[in-house]
This record gives sequence, C-alpha cells and structure tokens, in this order.
Amino acid sequence: MSRSSANCKSPGIKPLELIFAWMGILRGRAPLLSIEITRECPLHCPGCYAYNDDHLGGGATLRQLSDLRGDALVQGVIGLVQKHRPVHVSLVGGEPLMRKPELDRILPALSEMGIFTLLVTSAVAPFPMEWMKIPRLKVTVSVDGLPEHHDVRRAPATYERILRNIEGRRVNIHLTITRPMVQNPDYLEEYFRFWTSRPEVDRIWVSTYTPQIGEQSPEMLTATERRDLIETMAGWRQRFPQVLMNEHISRAFEAPPQNPSECVFATMSVNYSADLQTRVEPCIFGGNPDCAQCGCASSVGLQSLRTIKLLGPLKIGHMVGGSIKIGSFANRIRRSMAPARWQNGQTKPKPAGLTKISA
Repeated sequence: MSRSSANCKSPGIKPLELIFAWMGILRGRAPLLSIEITRECPLHCPGCYAYNDDHLGGGATLRQLSDLRGDALVQGVIGLVQKHRPVHVSLVGGEPLMRKPELDRILPALSEMGIFTLLVTSAVAPFPMEWMKIPRLKVTVSVDGLPEHHDVRRAPATYERILRNIEGRRVNIHLTITRPMVQNPDYLEEYFRFWTSRPEVDRIWVSTYTPQIGEQSPEMLTATERRDLIETMAGWRQRFPQVLMNEHISRAFEAPPQNPSECVFATMSVNYSADLQTRVEPCIFGGNPDCAQCGCASSVGLQSLRTIKLLGPLKIGHMVGGSIKIGSFANRIRRSMAPARWQNGQTKPKPAGLTKISA
C-alpha cells in the first residue's frame, strides 16, 4: 500500500479540543490516562520497567496482578475513561495484542467518545487492517535498535516478524536508546535510515533508557555518553524529517525535570495497572525513577513546551502551572480521588488530581 493510499492517518488534536483539555485541568482532571490492559507478554525484554519488582511500589508485581478479559476488560477500560474524562489514552501492557478481541471493541468505542488513543505494541502479532481506519487512533511499535540488538532483546518480536505484521499499515516507531547503541557512532543513523525508508512509518519517537534510583545496569548511559548523544540530537531532524526532534526537545533531554512534581507528564497523567484498580506512581515507570536521568519521550516532549513563550515573559509553563493550582483547589473542594504524588521527597496520596509544577 502506498503512503498516499493508506487510510490510517489520525487527525491531530484540534484547537477546540486543546481548550477542552485546558478546561479539564482547571476542574482538576488530568488530561492523560495510561492503562496497562494486560499483565501478559510473550517477551522478556531486559530493562522492561513494567516487570520491574518495584514497578507497583514494591508490593505485587505486574505478573502477580489479576487482569481482566472479555466484557469485564472492555467495560473496565470504558469505565475508567468515563470516570477521568481524559483527552488522550495510552493502552500499554504487558503486550496489548494479547487482548486483541477486546481491543476490537475498545478502540472504536474510545474513538466514538472523541478520545485520542495511543496503542503501544511490540508488533509480535499482526493487528487488523480495520484499525487503521479508526479516527484518533495511532499505533506505536517499539523497536529497540538494529536487528543484532533488537532480535535478541525482543524475541519473538524480531525484525522479520514486525515487518510482516505491519505491512500495509501505518505506524509510529519508538526507540529506547541503551548504552550498547551509542558505542558505534554510525548506529543511530543506520537505524533512522532504515526506518524512515519504510512506507509504513509516519514518525519516529526517541527515548533514552530511564533507570531507577540506585540502579546499575548495562542499559544505562553514562553521563558522558548522554551528553555526547544530546549534542547530536539537534541534527537528526534535518537528515531524517520523520524523527520527532527539535531544539526544544533536545534541551529537555539535557535538563530533565529533577523530580515528579516538576514533570509535566507526571503531573498531568493518571496511570492504572492491569487490574484497573492499582495506580502506577509517580508516572508510567512506577517505582522510584531517577528523574535526573529521565529520557522518556513523553516527558521530554511535554517538558520542552514549558519554555515556549506565549506573550512577553509569559511561557506555557506558567500557564500550565497556574492551571494546575486552580485544578488542585477544585479537587480539594470536592475531595475527589487522586493519584499519589511526591511531596517533600515522600510518596503519599494528595487530595488533588494534579500536582503543582514549576514554570
């Protein structure tokens, strides 16, 4: 299928919908919702945050949770969306394609509700061509490096299987950069060259591996490697226009938020695990992420917007921070349920659905 004939390009968020999201913040509602819709995954990827022992706070792990199937899962997901009324929902796992029959019902329902949905998958199995016609849906495939690394890390979701399963479809690609990838100066350019040449690919998102505090693993970049990598980021978009990178984003990689209360993504999202009851805090990584080494594409992408000027010295960060203060006050008045957030270095429940961020 040619690029022009693929009927899957979801419309972007319109200005009116952004206004609705902002109004939701003022009312104390987080505009972003993430749901781990299953505990199951046929992969055993090294460094996977979802299966980290501390992902859910050191109690039960994702594989130990009870998860849902059939009507219970469909109604549970729809119920969470109706409860939180987000603008954007991310469906993750585990491997979401392990619940394909339920997704056949969930995805059209979310679209009809006006929700923008991101489905994150390893593409270990094919997904229906009909999904490509669903408005407001985008499928993102995680591809961790070139075949010599990816096929070992993500078997059985090998390059060969991914290419077969996404044929004729339109997807985004997400890369998490780990230390072995920065040892070869030509590695990332080869990766971008391969995936930008594929007719199925709309955009490429880039993250760097985000460790937990105190973690020492071969996935982590050293401080020098991270600094050298960031220096090359600004030039990626010129050579590979499909790579989502610009000066603001590269700066956000250089100066990530130092704790969850300063992170736009963490403060504006609510995250549920596979039982649809357990919260993942303080962000999608769970546990105790090392924010000083954060490389999450969602976090740096939103963080990069904070410094953009709106009028004179007024920046987006000022507007978002002020809106969250108002939303927090609204939540205290109605005493609604809220995610736990960091406060003075501690994780504790707060009476607001959103937490303060600095401009």
